[in-house]
Amino acid sequence: MNTIARLLMIAVLALPLAACNQAEDAPKATEKVPISAPTDDDAAAWRVYVPDVVNRHMDGVTSAPFVYLLPSEASDDFQGSYDRLLDKARSDVSRGILKGNMLAYASPNSAKTADLIVAAFADVKPGKLKGVKLLFIGKAEDSDRVKAAVEASGVNYVFVEAK
Repeated sequence: MNTIARLLMIAVLALPLAACNQAEDAPKATEKVPISAPTDDDAAAWRVYVPDVVNRHMDGVTSAPFVYLLPSEASDDFQGSYDRLLDKARSDVSRGILKGNMLAYASPNSAKTADLIVAAFADVKPGKLKGVKLLFIGKAEDSDRVKAAVEASGVNYVFVEAK
């Protein structure tokens, strides 16, 4: 009887150690390789690329991001899409976005996306969007213009070059 009690005690004490060793032996999670920016106006490729970039910049963001993906100028009804997206972006920033949220803007046409952001932020009061992250995915030559347009609003501006 004493032997059985000792064996049970050894098994109980050894179990946590065995579990610790299994956790150390578990395969480590590998980081996903970033998706390359599409080199053309392929809408499907942009719909895969943009969420990948947004997910890589979610640090400090506590809610689902507001993503504004403008289609290519070659798409059907581009102007209608641009106007609707601009109305939505203006409406969102004018009513205010809570701290901890993200606004992400992207398009195959970086200059038109920059135009959209500048127009959407034209009437935003200084400091109104403090604590909100704004992610602009575009070309470097458009970044300074966007940054100047959004700076007064208080957003945390982040630029990612779509190469």
